[in-house]
Amino acid sequence: MRHGSSGQGLKPSRLSPRDILRVGAVGLRARRARVVLSALGIAIGIATMVAVVGLSESSRADLMARLDRLGTNLLTAEAGEDSTGQRVKLPKNAAAMVERIGPVQRATATADVDARIRRSDLVPEERTAGVTTQAARTDLLATLGGEVARGSWLTPAGEHLPTAVLGAVAADRLGITRTGETIMMNDTRVVVVGILEPLELFPTLDRVAMVGFPAAERYFGFDGHPTTIFERSTDASVEDVRAVLARTISPGNEAQVKVSRPSDALAAKAATDEGLTALMLGLGAVALLVGGVGVANTMVISVLERRQEIGLRRSLGATRNAIRLQFLTESLLLSGLGGAVGALLGTAATHGFARVQGWTAVVPPWSLAGALAATLVIGVVAGLYPAIRASRLRPTVALSAP
Repeated sequence: MRHGSSGQGLKPSRLSPRDILRVGAVGLRARRARVVLSALGIAIGIATMVAVVGLSESSRADLMARLDRLGTNLLTAEAGEDSTGQRVKLPKNAAAMVERIGPVQRATATADVDARIRRSDLVPEERTAGVTTQAARTDLLATLGGEVARGSWLTPAGEHLPTAVLGAVAADRLGITRTGETIMMNDTRVVVVGILEPLELFPTLDRVAMVGFPAAERYFGFDGHPTTIFERSTDASVEDVRAVLARTISPGNEAQVKVSRPSDALAAKAATDEGLTALMLGLGAVALLVGGVGVANTMVISVLERRQEIGLRRSLGATRNAIRLQFLTESLLLSGLGGAVGALLGTAATHGFARVQGWTAVVPPWSLAGALAATLVIGVVAGLYPAIRASRLRPTVALSAP
């Protein structure tokens, strides 16, 4: 260093950004166990937040894919109750009336049938296994977009015969594993011709045995009035059809017809998932805050332990700003280390869980960018006070510290 003519003493030294990073890294390497424990708190918080966002987005993407596959253009109209609490009867030709609505592409119907189901005639009548009977039209499966797991669906010829198609849950409850087996409906022996795959939009149909409308009238005293109407229309006209559906089915008594959109249940599930995601993000933020406190604590202790080092550097010409930058850099490196590890753990957890669930893993780039931003903020906030405290130590006091 050069002395000035007026006795200025040594000129303050200046560190390059590379030197600052190197000095900060040396401080971390000297206390590895403490660094690992402090970074772990940051890592847990970041991993939780990235995993929560990733799993939420993966679940939502899977849900949207299911909605696209099942369709959001399906409406149902069910018979409601009159002023006395009795269930009203929909017109027998309700499905045909709905088909006359311009944008409607398909319309079909089901109806409740008073027929108790038993596995065999050796089983008491009161033991129905929780399976009910419904009449169904032959175009029901095509309208709902359902599939047959085993056997076949009702045919124009078979709907007149004592044959039935079981929902997935109904088959399990009755112990039916293959077609051709028989069950008892009241006192009539009925042949099972098909077993359905689960119907995601209509889980209630998974628990029923379905027979044709003509067979229900012939064998079980069914009066021919449908209970539920299903219709599919063009996507753009769903709300328009919804507005006139009840009035079309039962003119003058539309208040007694309940119209719903089955896909709304899946959409509501997505909204529920969003609320749960917000809660889990809050928990992740708490973990991140705890990690930040751990970083601050580590940096304060580091300042106390390194007072002699700080005094020596100040005596050799290091400026207060250089000391502040050194400890702030240590804090940023410490939180950045935890954030990077947390982002990797969160991404790995998302991919692992999504694979188990059969989802396509989705980790939004903004969640990783947000994790990086959060770690930088935590690093600055946690390291600011220790850095300022270190820069204010007087060289003589620091050097005389035990």
